[in-house]
Amino acid sequence: MEKLSIVKIGGNIIEDETSLDTFLKLFSNLEGKKILVHGGGKRATHIASKLGIISKMINGRRITDADTLEVITMVYGGLVNKNVVAKLQGLNTNAIGLTGADVNSITSDKRPVKEVDFGFVGDVKQVAHEAIDKLIQAHFTPVFCAITHDGNGQLLNTNADTITSQVAVGMSKLYDTSIYYCFELNGVLEDINDKNSVVKHIDSNIYKDLLKKGIIADGMLPKLENCFDALNNGVKNINMGNLSMLTKENNNFTKITL
Repeated sequence: MEKLSIVKIGGNIIEDETSLDTFLKLFSNLEGKKILVHGGGKRATHIASKLGIISKMINGRRITDADTLEVITMVYGGLVNKNVVAKLQGLNTNAIGLTGADVNSITSDKRPVKEVDFGFVGDVKQVAHEAIDKLIQAHFTPVFCAITHDGNGQLLNTNADTITSQVAVGMSKLYDTSIYYCFELNGVLEDINDKNSVVKHIDSNIYKDLLKKGIIADGMLPKLENCFDALNNGVKNINMGNLSMLTKENNNFTKITL
């Protein structure tokens, strides 16, 4: 099977022009077929506040009311996505910017109301891997923002990590698929205050152990849940770390396997 790399960048990279430029150069130089996924939450919060819209968060997750959804659509699907696509064109990577509504690529269900009403937030239901592959076969590099749709005309704010893992699961029907989660840390850390305490390899047993010890907690929990879900559904391997993990020289990052 041919290889496909799916790379997700965190908000801190998007917010920092120098980091973003460095990342996009590395991404452009990645060999083989690839897909990029990005969020843009910090920028959305900033622009919402300029428009007098207060961003409400519960447990680190955004409540997406109708006004917030408008801002997210403008920022993720417009400002951030098109900026990234334009920079990639400048690096000779023929990128195409997408939401999940484009070519009906990612459909979601609106999250049901339990303790919290998250508003217009989607949980991924289906990835149209063949439609996405048509773009790849036409030598385009898809760049997904963190927006999906419900198939009935409604856009939905969707967690970018989840989009990454679900797109990877879909594409693993056609490719030998690897995920790269790029953020500002060097990987999963044994001690959050020691940036060099990288856990180099996590499998399902080590994962259980790290959970017991409380090393994996907070924002890392849903990330790793997504990872093991993807690995159990056909994704070959998952890597987490800073930008330099996209280079051949660096091996100081976290590799996650079953």
